[in-house]
Amino acid sequence: MLHNESHPTTPALTAEQAGKLDALKDNLRELGSLAVGFSGGVDSTFLLFMAHEVLGDRAIAVTEVDSGVPERERGEAKAFCEEHGIRHFVCDADPLGEEHYRNNSPDRCYYCKKRIFTEIARIARENGITHVAEGSNTDDLGDYRPGLKAVEELGVKSPLREAGLTKADIRAISKALGLPTWDKPSYACLASRFVYGEEITQEKLRMIDLAEQFLIDRGFLEERVRIHGRLARIEVAPRDIPRLAADGIREEIVKRFRELGFMYVTLDLQGYRVGSMNETIRQ
Repeated sequence: MLHNESHPTTPALTAEQAGKLDALKDNLRELGSLAVGFSGGVDSTFLLFMAHEVLGDRAIAVTEVDSGVPERERGEAKAFCEEHGIRHFVCDADPLGEEHYRNNSPDRCYYCKKRIFTEIARIARENGITHVAEGSNTDDLGDYRPGLKAVEELGVKSPLREAGLTKADIRAISKALGLPTWDKPSYACLASRFVYGEEITQEKLRMIDLAEQFLIDRGFLEERVRIHGRLARIEVAPRDIPRLAADGIREEIVKRFRELGFMYVTLDLQGYRVGSMNETIRQ
């Protein structure tokens, strides 16, 4: 039996957003069954929730759990599926086994996504699910996203993009639906913290995961720890720069980061911005 698709809070949406939501529902209904690549982020949570609303048990979640995925994200993905009664599978496509990923070439994301979604497709087939989907939105078309090429080659569906949904739309609808991720900061895999050409290792991924969790635990919710050899370059929201640089917290961060293996700890005065490592390939 499919879930009830009516939500009393959705009238708060604009007419355009309501139309996009209807288009998404129609698209999902036509697919019939769907395996959603589920990271626990804003976009994939919304997509999974709607797929489950429309398709019921014919929608499943598959979460990649390699060392490039923060431990907190894995836990949140599991908890969401348990709360909503969604069938949840985990996989480890081991992207470190892929040379282009390990060497962090500019097209790293292509090889990583291809490896992950090939594994998700296998899980879908084994469970009688016809289609596989990922959660990119229309705003993702404006940045350097080699992973989208792999998605297209594998025939993975992108229902949010097909419905014309922007990140702002997804946050607004998620808020109306009561999803806890509506205001969650944007997330990208930990491999995106490496400067292109620097080798990605499990040890360094762990260092970044623990360093970022340390910042999050101290209230820096919009943050990135970029790694350059043994140097950590911290990005936080511009409004948080004075607090991070203040006496007390600054020394605490330096101490912890050095314990994790960083020799130098720096603060990026431009502040947090999406895809800052891509700036090096635009020059």
